[in-house]
Amino acid sequence: MSSLSLKRIAGKPWLWSWLAAALIFIASLVASQGVGAGSLLTAALGFSAFFVIVGIGQLLVISTGPGNIDLSIPANVALTGAIGMKLMDSQNDLIWLGLLGVLAAGILIGCANYALIRLLRIPPIIATLSASFLLQSMAIAYGRSVRIQPPEAFYGFATGRVLGIPYLALAVAALAVMMGYVLSRTLYGRWTLAVGQNPRAAELAGVRVGRVRFATYVLSAVFASLCGVLLAGFSGGASLSMGDEYLLASIAVVVIGGTSVAGGYSNIPGLWGAALFLYLLVSMLNSFGASAGVRLILTGVIIIAVICAMSGRKGARA
Repeated sequence: MSSLSLKRIAGKPWLWSWLAAALIFIASLVASQGVGAGSLLTAALGFSAFFVIVGIGQLLVISTGPGNIDLSIPANVALTGAIGMKLMDSQNDLIWLGLLGVLAAGILIGCANYALIRLLRIPPIIATLSASFLLQSMAIAYGRSVRIQPPEAFYGFATGRVLGIPYLALAVAALAVMMGYVLSRTLYGRWTLAVGQNPRAAELAGVRVGRVRFATYVLSAVFASLCGVLLAGFSGGASLSMGDEYLLASIAVVVIGGTSVAGGYSNIPGLWGAALFLYLLVSMLNSFGASAGVRLILTGVIIIAVICAMSGRKGARA
């Protein structure tokens, strides 16, 4: 293989998240002397799927430029998980109603987030954080009743597997491929990246900047809602705290996966590598008895290191 080919491979930002995941996996196997390798990989694929779902939505928002971020994801996950379980009411015949209700809730949440940003001229970080407080209050009021079990068929999909690979992981992998195509091959995807690179130039070129940003916030909310109902099905019911870890995780998988925090450049393949890396890292730290505080500090340090590394190679493109 020529040196030019090696440089091209090394220049792929998504490659590093996969490499990091592979190294952590190998380190875990060495520490456990190879015991439970299959179960660890299966668990990593299953739990990482949730990180990827919310990561796709957060990636779309971050790709539209500096300052754009969705902090309402955790509250969205908690609220829509409760909505989905209540509408399904543990009945297989009502799964469609629960999914439809969750989809509608996600669209409404995305519309509300963008309304705060656009109409009230509130910075995205403040607008979505404010929305999260409202959503969390609604989740408390709506989901305070007895925990409702998911329908048997829905629970089977969320927890089932084929050849050791979770159904959920296969479905989310297909979703990631589809969104990768959308970002790289469709008009919406090109417009999203153009807005992130230079909103003014994009507007002069005929891009509907407002509509693009509106679509990204709606899609981010919809993906968070989808994560909420699937997580509730996976966990055997909704809870108010089940979305807490997805604020940091949704940002971490985007940044570690190689997407530029400055906007204008997205990296869907890196999401899976980053998600696997985060899960395997937490799993390894848990096996060593590390506290939750240590895990959060280490995750934050990794995010800062990746941002610093990427800022030194702004011109890099996959």
